[in-house]
Amino acid sequence: MEDRRIRRIAIAGATGFVGSSLATRLARQDVVYALGRRATAESPEAELDDTPRVVPRRCDLFSVGETARALEGAEVAVYLVHSMSPNARLTQGRFEDLDLLLADNFARAAARAGVRRIVYLGGLLPRDPDHGLSAHLASRLEVEKALGAHGLPVTAVRAGLVVGAEGSSLNLLVRLVERLPVMICPAWTASPTQPIALSDVVEILARCCLDEETTGRVCEVGGPDVMSYREMMQTTARVLGRRRPMLPVPFVTPALSELWVSLVTGTSRSLVRPLIESLRHPMVVEDGWLQQRMGRPGRPFAEALEESLRRSRIWKRPIARSVQRVSLPPGRDVAWLAEDYPRWLEGAAPTLLRVEREGDRLEMTLRPLRRALLVLERRRDADGRQVFRVTGGLLARRDARGEPRLEFRVTPDGRHALIALQDFEPRLPWWLYAVTQAPLHRAVMAAYRLSLQARSRAARTPVEAVAGRPTRPSDPSGIETGRRSDPA
Repeated sequence: MEDRRIRRIAIAGATGFVGSSLATRLARQDVVYALGRRATAESPEAELDDTPRVVPRRCDLFSVGETARALEGAEVAVYLVHSMSPNARLTQGRFEDLDLLLADNFARAAARAGVRRIVYLGGLLPRDPDHGLSAHLASRLEVEKALGAHGLPVTAVRAGLVVGAEGSSLNLLVRLVERLPVMICPAWTASPTQPIALSDVVEILARCCLDEETTGRVCEVGGPDVMSYREMMQTTARVLGRRRPMLPVPFVTPALSELWVSLVTGTSRSLVRPLIESLRHPMVVEDGWLQQRMGRPGRPFAEALEESLRRSRIWKRPIARSVQRVSLPPGRDVAWLAEDYPRWLEGAAPTLLRVEREGDRLEMTLRPLRRALLVLERRRDADGRQVFRVTGGLLARRDARGEPRLEFRVTPDGRHALIALQDFEPRLPWWLYAVTQAPLHRAVMAAYRLSLQARSRAARTPVEAVAGRPTRPSDPSGIETGRRSDPA
């Protein structure tokens, strides 16, 4: 049964994307020792009250003695370390040998420190794990066995691809879909797998830390969707709002796949290799007893992906921002400026642009194509500003995550105004936007600034007054009657 008393739980790998979430979750009710090489250590011997919290402890897993000291007082130890980079300037050895050394050190240290049991997050294995495993999966199984080789029971949580913000596998998947106009699909992309949401993994690991009945057992876990990597790419493209044709390429070898995936995503081959090697195996849950007991089938892949993207740095696409100061003709306010700017744009390029306004909606259309370049809608709650949300058009992304907007405001001196394009996500690739649309916007704003300066001078010192002649009445644009209200 699950034990609800306060426990002291140590987490190796507490700074990773799974470990940090688990530490936060467990610290609601338990004291968590977050083991890390760079931790500003609180001594293991320091007296702690029973207030749930996260306590950082310095720990170099290459040292049995230091690891044992970091584990002192812990009842349960969670091991989330995979291919940990060594803290030496020169390291010779295969990743699986390094992982074996670290796991063996941890098991020895846990036994020495009096830890009662270990919880380990590994990977789903095919039905016959003793034949033909990839080096990555074979290492995960070897680590699992090493953790239990020194007398402590191990709860082995075996999971497929964990879908969570900052996860390296998710990062790689999204970058592929973002950067490739056509998805190249070698044979390994057809293997079935069972991705699982980070939130589900965290709750399952927390349950294993508290539930004595999971001691010494294997817990296979996964989400409700059994799907191929190809289907995951298709779902990712749909969530990102991208069209990505799938091109099966049976002759691409794993080595070639590793190379092109690394080049396209900018991910090191050492991280790409384990994923591609592992995906040649079908990895699905055969016995989901723990999730059944918990009543937690897991979140669908698409839902977990959307949540992860909202939280992930992957989703933070580059945005453009432009803030331009312009002269405001005497007697004019921000409402006039918001009306004048689109009218001036149309007058500056009458053969190219048409600007239509209907209520709060403003549409700038490219005449030759009869397609809207930008669609703007005025916000009503703008506290004296004029703010138009960018809601569509050929130049803007349809799936913008912020609030792209065009804003007009008067400066405190009343003589100038600021025209700001905020949080704009261009539809063009960023490199193309930077050399085309962005310089064009700057040039347009410079021309409009000159136009306003000319009109300001004309409003303050009419030509007729300077010449000693009577002045004519001014039109609404602030210029003498009979003159155009725009530079075109």
